[in-house]
Amino acid sequence: MSTFKDLGLHNDYIKSLKELGIKTPTAIQEQAIPVLIKSKVDFIGLAQTGTGKTAAYGLPALHKVDPSKRAVQALIIAPTRELVQQIKKQLFKFTKYNSKKIFVEGVYGGEKIDIQISNLQRPTHIIVATPGRLVDLLDRNIINLTHINTLILDEADEMLSMGFKKDLNTILDATTKSARNTWLFSATMPAELKNIVSRYIAKDAARVEIDRESIVNANISHHYVKSSIVDKAHTVMRLLEDREEERGIIFCRTKAGTQSLKQQLQKEGFNVDALEGDMTQKERDKVMRAFKNTNLQILISTDVSARGIDVNNLAFIIHHQLPEHIEYYTHRSGRTARAGKKGQSIALILPSELNKIADVEKTLGIKIKELTL
Repeated sequence: MSTFKDLGLHNDYIKSLKELGIKTPTAIQEQAIPVLIKSKVDFIGLAQTGTGKTAAYGLPALHKVDPSKRAVQALIIAPTRELVQQIKKQLFKFTKYNSKKIFVEGVYGGEKIDIQISNLQRPTHIIVATPGRLVDLLDRNIINLTHINTLILDEADEMLSMGFKKDLNTILDATTKSARNTWLFSATMPAELKNIVSRYIAKDAARVEIDRESIVNANISHHYVKSSIVDKAHTVMRLLEDREEERGIIFCRTKAGTQSLKQQLQKEGFNVDALEGDMTQKERDKVMRAFKNTNLQILISTDVSARGIDVNNLAFIIHHQLPEHIEYYTHRSGRTARAGKKGQSIALILPSELNKIADVEKTLGIKIKELTL
C-alpha cells in the first residue's frame, strides 16, 4: 500500500495530514493524487460519497498554487453552503505547516454578498463556491477568473440534480479553457453529467473509477422494514429505540413530511430536529451546528436540504420513503459508513413497494435484506 510520500505530496502536507490522523491514502486518493500533481490533465474521478475525494483533489490543487502570485488560481464548485464551508476548512487545515500562506475564500448564498465581496478584495489563491452565488459575483464583475489553472467540480451529480446545470454552463464558459484543467468528481454519472463531460472535458482526460461494480459503499448494510402509512412514525420510533446510543439521518421526500415526523418524534421525547427548504439560512445553520457538535442526535431532512452534509460517525440512515430517483438512494446511504466505518441503510416500505426494492438491488448491485422488528 502506498504512503502519501509515495504519492508525491510535499512534506508540509504530509505533516498536516499526520496531525489530522490521516495516515493512509484511500483508494481514490492513491489513484488520483499522483496523476493530478505530476500532470496537466483533465480528470474524472468516480467514487462513492465519503471516500476522501476532498483530499484527492484538494492536495493537488494546493500543490499547483503559486503563493507569490495574488491571482485566483483554482476554483472549486460544490452544491451547498455546508460543503463549501467544509472544503474551505479542510484546505486551511492541510496548509497549516506551509512556509508560504495559501489563501482560500468561500462564497455561497445565505450570507450577505457585500461581506463576501469585501473578503475577495484580500489576496485569494483558491475560491470555493456554490454555483448560484459565483454566477452572481461574475455578473457583477467581482471575480477575475482569467488566471485559473484548475477548475474542480465536486459532487457534480448532486449539483445537476439540484438544478444548477445552467449556472455550471455559465461558469465553465467563463473560464479560459486553454489555460485550465477541469477535474470532475462525482458518485454517479447520470446522462446530464455525461453531456457536460463531452462538452467541457477533454476526450483524453485521465479517469479513475473506484469500486464501480459496487456503486454504493461496501461498508453499508442494507435493510427494509415493512410498514403501513399510518404505522410509519411508530416504526421509526422502534428503530430509534433500538439505536438509542447511535446517531443518524432520516430522509423524507417532502417538506411537510419532514416537519410532521419531527413533531411526532419530538412529542415522544426523541432528540431530533429537521432541515427543509422553507427554513431560513439562520435556522438551517442552527440545526447543522447542533448536529455536527453532537447536541442533536437525529436529523430529519429532505434530499435537497441534506446535499453536501458531511458528518462523521453516523451509524445509520432511514428512508422514511424510498427516493424518487435511484441515484438518491446512493447519496442518502453515503451519509453513513464514512472514513472506512460501518453503517446501515434502512428503508421503510409498504407491501406494494417490494418491486421497488428489487429495482434498487438490481440497479445498484446490492442485497437488501428484510429487517423484522
